[in-house]
Amino acid sequence: MIELRGGGRLLHAPCFLNASEADVLFHQLLEQVPWRQESGRFGPMPRLTAWYADAGRSYSYSGVTHIGLEWIPPLVALKHRLEATCEASFNSALLNRYRDGRDSMGWHADNERELGINPAIASVSLGSARRFRLKHLQTGETLEFDLSHGSLLLMAGTTQHHWQHAVPKSTRSVGERINVTFREIVA
Repeated sequence: MIELRGGGRLLHAPCFLNASEADVLFHQLLEQVPWRQESGRFGPMPRLTAWYADAGRSYSYSGVTHIGLEWIPPLVALKHRLEATCEASFNSALLNRYRDGRDSMGWHADNERELGINPAIASVSLGSARRFRLKHLQTGETLEFDLSHGSLLLMAGTTQHHWQHAVPKSTRSVGERINVTFREIVA
């Protein structure tokens, strides 16, 4: 566990899923998920998304409101494994599909009201590795991780109060990537 400035905590496990497990899950999600390109406050999102959640849960950010899809077996299995590893409960999963290096996620904090005060967010990466950046809001301090195939990154504690994170565009040739972020919607 990495202790962050301001009370945040990170757990980075590069081999959370072994290569075979990660390969199977990547292909299952490519085939089974109804991917969509949403449009928000700033126009079309530069990635494809899907959102799964327990019945009655919704999630809004950047001018997009998601109503949860019914869980599919591969996500249920991953959810249970993450809950045991992270010692946290999750009732939703936001999936982001980055088709190539042009798809990205800009600087933001997962600080929406629905997530509660100090959310635990467990992120599993599948497919091509991408750079993940964190930036402290007051000091400008930055941290970077290459999120590889099968890796887990858990953000917890006060991370969302004091840090922003991003998956920047890449000019180098990168293949497709799926990121699954599990959250607990409380409101």
